[in-house]
Amino acid sequence: MSDSEDDVPQLSAATLAALQEFYAESGRTGLEQNSKTDKFCVGAVEEDWGMSQFWYSEDTAIRLAEEVMQQAGEHGRIACISAPSVYQKLKQLESTRSDSVSAVLLEFDRRFAAYGDEFVLYDYNNPLCLPEDLLPQSFDIVIADPPYLSEECLSKVALTIKHLTKGKILLCTGAIMEELAGKIMDLKMCSFLPKHNHNLANEFRCYVNYESSLLS
Repeated sequence: MSDSEDDVPQLSAATLAALQEFYAESGRTGLEQNSKTDKFCVGAVEEDWGMSQFWYSEDTAIRLAEEVMQQAGEHGRIACISAPSVYQKLKQLESTRSDSVSAVLLEFDRRFAAYGDEFVLYDYNNPLCLPEDLLPQSFDIVIADPPYLSEECLSKVALTIKHLTKGKILLCTGAIMEELAGKIMDLKMCSFLPKHNHNLANEFRCYVNYESSLLS
C-alpha cells in the first residue's frame, strides 16, 4: 500500500507500550480457540497494527450495530467495509432481535474468512473488484471504516460504498477527513463520539448522509 505511516491512526504512547508488553506475553493470534469465547465477540481476532486495525469499544460497537440495523429495516442488508467490530456485534445481536437483517464483511484480512460466506476479500486499491453476487445498490446501508487517513484511501473506498449502497452511508474515520467526506459523499459529521478499545491519538468521528440520532 502506498499510504505513508503518517496516514495510519496512531495509538497514544502509553497505550502502545502497555499493549506491546501484553501481546509479547500472550502471543495470541487469529480466532480465539477458547470454547468459552464467542467467536463473534469484538477482539476474537487480534488487532494487527501493521494493517491499521483498531477495534471499537464494546459500547461503540453496539451503538453502531444498532444504528445500521435500525436503518436497514426488517430483512435489510448491511455491508461492513473494513469494520469487523460492527459485523461481529451484528452477529451477536441477531439472536436478541425479532427484526432480522443480513450482513457481509468486506475485509482485507484473510483471518476473517473463518466467518464463511459472509466474508468478502476486499482490497481498497481495487474498489470495484467485487464478487458478482454483490450487486450494485443492493445494500440498504453501508458502514465503512477506511484503514488509512488519506485522500487516496477514502476516495477509493467511496467508490465501493457508492457501488453497494441504495443510499444510506455511515462512515467512521478521522476528524481530519470531514471536508473530503462531505465533498465526495455529502456526509455530515455526527455528534456521537466513537471510542476504541485502545485510545487513539487521532480524533475519530462518524459521518452520515441521512437523518440519524447520531447527529445530535
